[in-house]
Amino acid sequence: MSNHENGFLEDKFWPELKLPELLSSETLKALRAAIERAMPLAYVTAHSPESKEAWFRNLCLGKEKVARLRFYIQDALGGLNSTVWDVARSNITSISPSSFGRVRVIDDVITAGPDRNSMKLGRAQGLITFADLQEPALAMNINFYFNAGEYSGSSLCILGRNPILNENRELPVIGGTGAFRMSRGYSISNTYSHDPVANYDILEYIVYVTYVE
Repeated sequence: MSNHENGFLEDKFWPELKLPELLSSETLKALRAAIERAMPLAYVTAHSPESKEAWFRNLCLGKEKVARLRFYIQDALGGLNSTVWDVARSNITSISPSSFGRVRVIDDVITAGPDRNSMKLGRAQGLITFADLQEPALAMNINFYFNAGEYSGSSLCILGRNPILNENRELPVIGGTGAFRMSRGYSISNTYSHDPVANYDILEYIVYVTYVE
């Protein structure tokens, strides 16, 4: 479904995936104890026993949802309102053909559409490092934090190698918070537009993610 009113260019939720209830009650109890020991204290204290039980059973029984999200990153690389800033350089960055060792911190706006004035969904925040001696490629650690729309208060985290000269770049989704707790998946990004005069890029992200409701 196209969900402009909720702030996302979201194609649709795919059908809920279910596995047969093959686990015994003793196995569920053991798994629950093991996972809760590994969970942060914030998770244990922020949910009632009843909601924890339902969420845990959904996790064990494979009751996951799959979503396909599309949104845009407004990447302001220069000017007074820049959202990308250099924080470190190596001794060879200035002479490296791939800008090796350059580290940037970003706080880009996430929008529902490619127009910079379209609905703001949140921020893309994190670090990008030029980490390839041979070609321009980034080591990315980015959090998509949503503060509007259907997933307001939730976040997704991507981590991986981004060969920025490729037309389409794949990065893994390694986790999330809120609605996307314990999520996994991948994203495909591309450069929707590039303005060399304003030093301004618009990046399109399509994210495939599974999560436990």
